[in-house]
Amino acid sequence: MAGISAGRGLPLLVLGLYKAPSGPPGSAWRLSPPMRLSRSAMTKTLHILNGPNMNLLGSREPETYGRASLADVEQLCRDAAARFGLEIKFRQSNHEGTLVDWIQEAASDGACGIVINPAGYTTTSVAILDAIRAVAIPVIEVHISNIHAREDFRHRSYVSRAARAVICGFGVEGYALAIIGLATMVGAGVNN
Repeated sequence: MAGISAGRGLPLLVLGLYKAPSGPPGSAWRLSPPMRLSRSAMTKTLHILNGPNMNLLGSREPETYGRASLADVEQLCRDAAARFGLEIKFRQSNHEGTLVDWIQEAASDGACGIVINPAGYTTTSVAILDAIRAVAIPVIEVHISNIHAREDFRHRSYVSRAARAVICGFGVEGYALAIIGLATMVGAGVNN
């Protein structure tokens, strides 16, 4: 069993990971059921936002990002969210302003939270940082690769300054971890 903390002294979740038999992309690891939570979510919609070049996932640098497509990631996210009775809005844009609009839209729609892979905007976008700071909903930053084990310029994330938690280096399974963590933060109970 492993514990993950969201910082600020808040326990996020307790879960176990185990290796599963070969299957479709993104299924190499399985999550044991997380602990049941007693609180209910404020809303039932979670926004999953993906930045530039994520539409090329599966074909772009597979040695770094794997072979799972963005459609595979979307299905992984839908499955993870369904465990908590959450619905998702899954989006990708190569345009910074569109991502800012979607962050603001998530807040105005009353979303329970945002999982964002800012991709190339991680190290450059003050606009996305400001948008996240302007909304009063939890945001989890996720990266498929371990950005801290890559080129130096990737080590500094503007988004991390406002995100409640950061998950990186778990491959596409990091999205499922982010959803579990966010569901725990907002008190969504596990559906049996």
